[in-house]
Amino acid sequence: MQNEKSQQKLKKSFPSGEGFRKGQKGLLVILGGGESGVGTALLAKAEGYEVFVSDKGKIKEKYRDVLLNNEIEFEDEQHTESKILNADIVMKSPGIPDKVTLVKQIRDAGIKVVSEIEFASSYTDATLVAITGSNGKTTTATLTHHLLKQELDVGLAGNIGDSFAKQILEKNHENYVLEVSSFQLDDIHDFKPKIAVLTNITPDHLDRYDYKFENYIASKFRIVENQTEDDYFIYDADDKVITDWLQNHEIQSKKLPFSLIKEIEEGAYYKDNKIIITIDNTKIIMPTENITLEGKHNVKNAMAASTVAHLLKIRKQTIRESLENFQGVEHRLEHVLKINKVQYINDSKATNVNATYFALESMDAPTVWIVGGVDKGNDYKELFQFVNEKVKAIICLGVDNKKLIEAFGNMVDVIVETQYMSEAVKIAYKVAEAGDNVLLSPACASFDLFENYEDRGRQFKDAVRNL
Repeated sequence: MQNEKSQQKLKKSFPSGEGFRKGQKGLLVILGGGESGVGTALLAKAEGYEVFVSDKGKIKEKYRDVLLNNEIEFEDEQHTESKILNADIVMKSPGIPDKVTLVKQIRDAGIKVVSEIEFASSYTDATLVAITGSNGKTTTATLTHHLLKQELDVGLAGNIGDSFAKQILEKNHENYVLEVSSFQLDDIHDFKPKIAVLTNITPDHLDRYDYKFENYIASKFRIVENQTEDDYFIYDADDKVITDWLQNHEIQSKKLPFSLIKEIEEGAYYKDNKIIITIDNTKIIMPTENITLEGKHNVKNAMAASTVAHLLKIRKQTIRESLENFQGVEHRLEHVLKINKVQYINDSKATNVNATYFALESMDAPTVWIVGGVDKGNDYKELFQFVNEKVKAIICLGVDNKKLIEAFGNMVDVIVETQYMSEAVKIAYKVAEAGDNVLLSPACASFDLFENYEDRGRQFKDAVRNL
């Protein structure tokens, strides 16, 4: 029955000639042979598509093995245009920009381009909780999953964990928490979460949005575009970008704001070290003294996650206990080791200025700050206050550090450059004194020197452990 329903839904989405051949599934081409691409390939094959995976780079061995074992046709280190442009549907990895010539050719040919979350969601009737935002979405998604899994059958997917498509094929949970990026939202058509969460919006990835902040904002708000009055939208009422957009645009879903600074009638707010959540005249109060996550931004993440849990009827006691035993997310303000009374903190996931703002804000001791990488059009002004107050030395870890040196060179006595994580950590070890923090919070993407932010964070932790 579910497959029949799903097929009807897809026929609406991909009418004959665009995505379906009459009486049979068509050719699904997948651009990108990573987690989302290979997961989609498995689901698509099981649903009767002809599948072809194409990756301009080298497909990792673990993914090649899956494709070979499942007899799915693929290529890597090239794109065969004749085959790709013969597709009925293309599932594009979120890492591939629209400005790539091949993607333009696909769109010009009238071939529908979808993201993994769009394709996969057509094959499940699960309750979907989709979480996006410039910062905090990984922590909020992980925390939400942690709260829900105590009482519900729930998967964690999207930008995190195992592929959403693969989980639908293998486990098909009754609920999913999806961490969703703007790039994934760019390629949705019918994707409709029951609960949408928007943690915040600050300038990020502007290189993908023609350096126009309004384009990026519009992309984030696509999370609510298919919602109806039976759905919910949870958002930060303290974020002016979000509230300004909502004043100028109608949305169908029921709004549940959260705030640190004002009392909220329907939604969540923070007062006297307590989170107060009210939905349909039902109020719950959660003390925050024992929450494991530090910093004001994490109180907001806790409010968003707890609101989701309350909506899905998780018991108050379970929510409270789960907030108190949640261990946090790797590479996000992760306390690594204390050496000679110096605390080493891994915040490699801080790939933009706003994430680093929260990290520096939460520092309660003089800090040696390791920063740098691929600049995405960063404006460092909002960090000046914290650098002046809290940072004693800066270590620039990147190929091009000119902008960082210009921004912060006059604020600290020590500012040095390196292109090696091991050297950055050794310099920090020499500069730091008892009672200090050493913070890796790059404010930049990692691709100049590292495979990704996880690789950068792991190299930092390895270098600290080798001191």
